[in-house]
Amino acid sequence: TWTAVNALAAPGARFQHTAVWTGSEMIVWGGTTAGVYLGDGGRYNPAGNNWTAVTSSAAPQARFKHTAVWTGGEMIVWGGIFNGNYLGDGSRYDPAADNWTALTAVGAPSIRHGHTAVWTGSEMVVWGGYDGASKNDGARYDPVDDTWDGVASGSAPAARNGHTAVWTGSEMVVWGGQAAGNLNDGGRYNPTSNTWAWTVMDAAGAPEGRTRHTALWTGSEMIVWGGLGVGSLNDGGRYNPATHQWTTIRTDGAPAARTDHTAVWTGSEMIIWGGNLDNGQSHDGGRFHPAGNSWTPMTTTGAPAARAWHTAVWTGSEMIAWGGSGNNAFFN
Repeated sequence: TWTAVNALAAPGARFQHTAVWTGSEMIVWGGTTAGVYLGDGGRYNPAGNNWTAVTSSAAPQARFKHTAVWTGGEMIVWGGIFNGNYLGDGSRYDPAADNWTALTAVGAPSIRHGHTAVWTGSEMVVWGGYDGASKNDGARYDPVDDTWDGVASGSAPAARNGHTAVWTGSEMVVWGGQAAGNLNDGGRYNPTSNTWAWTVMDAAGAPEGRTRHTALWTGSEMIVWGGLGVGSLNDGGRYNPATHQWTTIRTDGAPAARTDHTAVWTGSEMIIWGGNLDNGQSHDGGRFHPAGNSWTPMTTTGAPAARAWHTAVWTGSEMIAWGGSGNNAFFN
């Protein structure tokens, strides 16, 4: 079933923004709409179905195509684009105090968008992206000390942007993206030793090269799905870092091929929703069960209007989809 998100007091309509889940609220920030770059946001409480504005005092510069991670106490925003200019700065937002703190620029990665960021439990790791050319470098940010440390470049994957990255509990797994063409390889980064474990992640069974796909971590596997390869895709694969092996995801019963969709992990299923189809946007999706390698369709009754470039978070019991772009930008 679907339940509408209250639009009263919601942030303005937008797409290519970010959203994080705090444990009790979804924090939405940044994005773009109608050529305007946004530097505001809001906090949505599903228990009360209401919104609280995020302060704009000392907020970072407006931007889109940035990243955001949740640390357990703060949301960290970094990178992106403003008015055609690539950015290499960021800030930390504390929802309890409703205030922003700028990140130090000393040791920070160079300007970029199309990068990834993961939270390790103590650091944010930024890697890859695009600044006029694809990147294969990055840095680790420690919010306690407000310091950056470099990510080793030895044995790192080839430069790329539009890739995905997941945190396994001990490693960051990078996969896919694009440079001169679409890529179907990747690597595993251990921040404790500051080393890359280069694995044959383009071995038999790996999905074809792609960008604008999704990837998530199940607790034992990374699941890659959809995106743009040779056309839009509705296939994917499951990568097990313990065995360095891929398992193909069944396509029968899967949602239609798409890009710029969202994916969340419920603890037992991957939920795919929305995105760009070859003939417009979608308001349908599907639930993938790794245990049975099978799909269950989702109802469209009461679903939000068709859209792409939206965000989705998992609350522990529900997926919240918000914003995005279809015929218009959305604020519901």
